[in-house]
Amino acid sequence: MQDNATAPSNLVDYVTSCSLPTPWAQFTLHAFVEHSTGKEHLAMTLGDLSTGDAPLARIHSECLTGDVMFSQRCDCGAQLESALRRIADEGRGILLYLRQEGRGIGLVNKIRAYRLQEAGADTVEANLQLGFHADARNYELVLPMLEQFGIEAVRLMTNNPRKIDALGKLGIKVAERVPLLVNRNVYNENYLNTKQAKLGHMMTSATEAVLDGEA
Repeated sequence: MQDNATAPSNLVDYVTSCSLPTPWAQFTLHAFVEHSTGKEHLAMTLGDLSTGDAPLARIHSECLTGDVMFSQRCDCGAQLESALRRIADEGRGILLYLRQEGRGIGLVNKIRAYRLQEAGADTVEANLQLGFHADARNYELVLPMLEQFGIEAVRLMTNNPRKIDALGKLGIKVAERVPLLVNRNVYNENYLNTKQAKLGHMMTSATEAVLDGEA
C-alpha cells in the first residue's frame, strides 16, 4: 500500500480557475501546484465532465518549442491544437497540460538532446547519452487532477501506450483510444519513426489498425 504522504491524490493542490477563450471554444482553465517541485500544472475543461459517458481527454506534456515556437521537429504543437479542436467540436472534454518538458528532462537538456540529434543520434539515443531515461515522464499527477472533476473514465487522445498503461494502474479506465496523428513532415519523420520503433507508439489510424489486424 502506498504511504499516504506520497499517494497520487496528495501530489498536487488545486488552486483556482478562470475562463479561457480560444479560437475554438471558451474553455475553463484550472491551476494546480505540485507539492514536491512547485511546478504549476494546468487543466482545460469544456462542458459537464462529472456525468454521462467518458469524456474526450488528452494528457499533454509541455513542449515550449512545439507548443509556442511552432517547431516542426516534433508533432507536439499540432497535437495540442488538434486535441483542443476535437474537444471543442464535441462540446465536452478535458486536456491536462503537464510541465514535463522534453519527456521529463527539462528545456535546456532537450536543447542539448537536439544538438546530439543534429550530430546523428535519434531522440532515444540522445536522452540516453545525456544520462536520462528514454522517457522520464511520470503520470501519477493525472489521478488527482481527474479526481478534481469527478472523472473515472476517459476516451484518451494518444498514440502512446505508456499513457494508457499508466492510467490503468491509477484506476482510470480508458474506454477508448483516439489516435492523434498530425503534422508528419520532412523535419519530424525520423522523430516519429523513432517513437514507433523504440517507444512503441501506435502511429496508424484506427481504420488502418483494423485493416492490419491490430485491433
